[in-house]
Amino acid sequence: MGSPVVLLDVDGVLNPFERPHRGFRRHQCSPNGMRFKLWLNPAHGPALLQLAESTGAELAWASYWCGHANGWIAPRIGLPELPFVPIPSYPGSAEGRSLGAWKARHVAAWAEGRPFVWFEDEPDATECIAGEPGVAEHLLVEIDPLTGLTDEHLGIAETWLRALGR
Repeated sequence: MGSPVVLLDVDGVLNPFERPHRGFRRHQCSPNGMRFKLWLNPAHGPALLQLAESTGAELAWASYWCGHANGWIAPRIGLPELPFVPIPSYPGSAEGRSLGAWKARHVAAWAEGRPFVWFEDEPDATECIAGEPGVAEHLLVEIDPLTGLTDEHLGIAETWLRALGR
C-alpha cells in the first residue's frame, strides 16, 4: 500500500455552480480556447496543503480539467503543480455508463491500489467507485455542487486519513 492520495475535482467542488459565499474570487480562463468563468477560494489551497502535510497524503487532480488544472486552477488557489488522473472526454450514455461511473473507472485505475479520499460532486460516484475492481480503501466525500468544498468536508477527510495510520 502506497501513501494515500487526496483527489480533487474542480467543477462543483473547488468551483461551485452557484455564486458562493464570502472568500471566493471570480476568474476567467480559456483552456483549449473555451472561455470559462470560475469562482475560486484562495483559502482552499493552503487548507488542502495542510491536510496533505498533516496526514502524509499526496494531492492530485481527478477532474476533466486534467493537466489544465495546474495552469488555470492551482496558481489561483495557492497549490503547486499536481499529478492528475487522465480522464478522457465522456463518451456519453452510448457506452452505458454515467458520468460518475466514467470518472470512477479512471480514478480506480490511476490509484493502483492506493488508499484515497476523493472530493467529488457526481451523485453516483460513491456507488460506482466501490464497484471498480481492485479499488483500495477509499472515502468519497460527496460535495454539494452549489456550495463547493467546505471546512466540514476537509475535517471528514482528515479524520478518515488519520484513521488509516492506526
